[in-house]
Amino acid sequence: MKADIKTADDAIKLIVNADDYGYFPCVSHGILQAADAHAITATGILANSANLATQLEWLNAAPDLDLGVHLNLTFKQPLTSTMSENLARWNGCFPNAYIMSLLILTGKISLETVRNEWCAQIEACQPKKLVFLNSHEHIHMLPVLFKLTLELAETYNIPHVRVTRAEWLKPLTAAGLVRNSLMQVMQTVNQQQYHQPLPLLLGLSRSGKLDIAVLTQIFSKLKAGHHYELMCHPGHFDSTEISEPKLMAYHHWEGELALLQSPQLQELYQKYNIQLSHYHHLSN
Repeated sequence: MKADIKTADDAIKLIVNADDYGYFPCVSHGILQAADAHAITATGILANSANLATQLEWLNAAPDLDLGVHLNLTFKQPLTSTMSENLARWNGCFPNAYIMSLLILTGKISLETVRNEWCAQIEACQPKKLVFLNSHEHIHMLPVLFKLTLELAETYNIPHVRVTRAEWLKPLTAAGLVRNSLMQVMQTVNQQQYHQPLPLLLGLSRSGKLDIAVLTQIFSKLKAGHHYELMCHPGHFDSTEISEPKLMAYHHWEGELALLQSPQLQELYQKYNIQLSHYHHLSN
């Protein structure tokens, strides 16, 4: 019996996309380390970083990295004064995703205010070539915001928009069940509006805390010849920069950075015939 011969067409194509570049300088340094090790192929930029210009310059050391904007309505200060004025109750800073969603859905913050804020965020990153849009805490998946994201992608000639999808990995907590159910509804609504080549998103179920067991479970279900995007959060942790307990509980930056560079992950790539890929390969 002949052995199966794996071809390039059979390979699973995987974009490894590090969220949160610009979150904190230590996180950005970790993302750049992952890029230098060829462990990631893309990163999304948080444009309202206090030292964005400097961190954009750091990206010059990673010319092969696909760059996009990690649109933000849920962390730190906005870039536009109108948005800040709308958030006076929260000292001009973004509140959490649930509050922001409620403010937008009830019209207390207008879509025009969001549009202007996101335009400012995209334009702040435009010294770089931008090839995708996604968002911090997936807030762009609100259908009214997803439509706006598509409009902005067209306006700024940015070819790809992330469609976050539910990921039903076991064990599933009560919170995970609620999140997945909401995401499933939004995914179904939003995909009707989006007709570009789309890599299926992986990693939502263990966002911030990927490990080899989770990736083994995820990769075993992938289909030969298909494109996927693995959302990840590598970085370095520096207690002088990051002190909020909620952030530290949610993220395992150092663990994901080590995972992405580990021999065990390389073995998984070989086992499942996974090749790291880029956004421009989606049209091939």
